[in-house]
Amino acid sequence: MISYTRYERARIIGARALQISMGAPVLFKTVRIDPLEIALEEFDKGLVPITVKRHFGDLEVVVA
Repeated sequence: MISYTRYERARIIGARALQISMGAPVLFKTVRIDPLEIALEEFDKGLVPITVKRHFGDLEVVVA
């Protein structure tokens, strides 16, 4: 599993919850209706289709 900072994790889950609330398809079957809970479960299952770019000076690292 990829190690994200707590800030990256919060940003990923929040962005995915916004996508779900705007009508994006849910990536697994669920009975939940709260977009935040759905996004959190998707994140825990490793299903979130979002990548993170980390910058270290001139070096750019993509965390997928």
